[in-house]
Amino acid sequence: MAEEARLICAAADLEEAGRGVRFEVEYCDQAAPAFVLRYRGKVHAYLNRCAHLPMELDWREGEFFDLERRDLICSTHGATYAADSGACIGGPCGKTPLVRLRVEERGSSVYYLGSEDD
Repeated sequence: MAEEARLICAAADLEEAGRGVRFEVEYCDQAAPAFVLRYRGKVHAYLNRCAHLPMELDWREGEFFDLERRDLICSTHGATYAADSGACIGGPCGKTPLVRLRVEERGSSVYYLGSEDD
């Protein structure tokens, strides 16, 4: 069942390819860390869990991008993911993508709408 829209942050908190905003979701009946970021003008959100091993990605709170600010990178083993899709593009994640979450930017706010599995 889809969740009711929940406010995550102000849209202005998400700079292009900048720091992400962490938040919590319920996934598989458990609390799970998640994050939202802006890339190529759109907001994208994922579970904060590497597909290789269930470790949080950010190397410092809210820092998910590599040095070029192009791809997302796991701080533990270096798996890289496409910022706009969550697809694994390098490293030990194989072909397993990040778990995408549904978010929407409405006016000056960003809302969580549930997981893509809902």
